[in-house]
Amino acid sequence: MQRRHVVQYGAAGVGAVALMLGVGWWRVDGPGAPKPAGQRPLPLSAMDFRLTDHEGNEVGPETLIGRPTMVFFGFTYCPDVCPTTLSDISGWLEDLGDDAARMNVVFITVDPERDTVEAMAEYVGYFHPAIRGWTGPANQVARAAEGFRASYERVPTEGGDYTMNHTASVFLFDAKGELVTMIDYHEPREFAVPKIRRALTEDVEGAT
Repeated sequence: MQRRHVVQYGAAGVGAVALMLGVGWWRVDGPGAPKPAGQRPLPLSAMDFRLTDHEGNEVGPETLIGRPTMVFFGFTYCPDVCPTTLSDISGWLEDLGDDAARMNVVFITVDPERDTVEAMAEYVGYFHPAIRGWTGPANQVARAAEGFRASYERVPTEGGDYTMNHTASVFLFDAKGELVTMIDYHEPREFAVPKIRRALTEDVEGAT
């Protein structure tokens, strides 16, 4: 079985996966990727799924309403795109400073067969402490992906193993659970962080 690749967030994490980004683009965002759902994600209030976070708590879309939210789909055996994106997210959260505590940040697995609660807890521990790992039954993961309009598929590899192709963008919602925008894979920090601050600003404006 392929060993999980985990990377400390920050400059060291990005450097460790830099040589593999071309392959990751091909598998996740390039010609080898699953076709995008092509629809706008539902409001969080319209989604319906039940998952478990990396501390064993039952969670669902209602868990996210009330604070701005970032959601990313991936898996712990992901060799490049997932650790790179989670390192990016960790950097964005560092840039936000104290405002990071006002956000939900969730990593939802598309590989629940291997990504147990314990595996998710170990994996997210390598990144910013605000990041939560969610897993659960395959049918509930599918319902979550459907609500977010995320795509994923299992792809056989040599030796009888498999990998996962999946949507690589980060979904950004406001505190009411409405989509604000999406942050693309490889989007520069100078563009990504203002998008997140926009969601935080909408949260403040909605509370006044």
